[in-house]
Amino acid sequence: MRKKIFYWLGKEFVALSCEGKAEATAAREAREIFRRLDEELRGMGLSLENTVRTRLWGRDRESRNLGSDERVKILSGKARSASSSYISPSHFDSNARVALDLLAMKPSRPGLEKTLKEYEPPVVPLRYLAYDFVVFLSGVTAVLPALPDQLADILPRIATSLTDAGSSWDKAVKVSFFLHRSQKLEILKELFQRTVKANIPRTEYAFVDGYSAEGKLVEIEVTAAI
Repeated sequence: MRKKIFYWLGKEFVALSCEGKAEATAAREAREIFRRLDEELRGMGLSLENTVRTRLWGRDRESRNLGSDERVKILSGKARSASSSYISPSHFDSNARVALDLLAMKPSRPGLEKTLKEYEPPVVPLRYLAYDFVVFLSGVTAVLPALPDQLADILPRIATSLTDAGSSWDKAVKVSFFLHRSQKLEILKELFQRTVKANIPRTEYAFVDGYSAEGKLVEIEVTAAI
């Protein structure tokens, strides 16, 4: 497990990354990952209820699907968070089938509650989570013929969610792009910059082999101040 503690946006964050232990099934690996993550958080006076974002990795589609199912069961109620999931064999340093990146946030004062916003109708991922003047959007994707079509669908939806949460692209502090390996990064950057004119302090890019459904070419995660 890798652990990083850092201060950002006036809050204390804990980032944990963990691979499974090559159990009999991907579902068992996922359950063991969450047990270890919860134990690590509790040792710091936190819990899974402080989770604000999770990023699940699967070695293949079946592993992604089984891991995602376990995440839905475990991160329920107050532990629900913004989420995303990817298929990427090269992400793994071991024989594990499932890995997870978890971001937890310690609120600036006790008693603050998360605001969980669902899509209409509700789907597995949250639309967004707002917590102590920060909004975390789940990864946003689309199944359309080409990358320009998908960006034209995704970016306005992100803008609408930010507005609904009391934020905007101008208040975005981090944007993470997960691009399919078949696509060109230069084209993604050009399409994004053509639409979003805000000066975003931090952008990051990674290549993956798949998503929650076939036909997706990019997934975008956004964090913004409120």
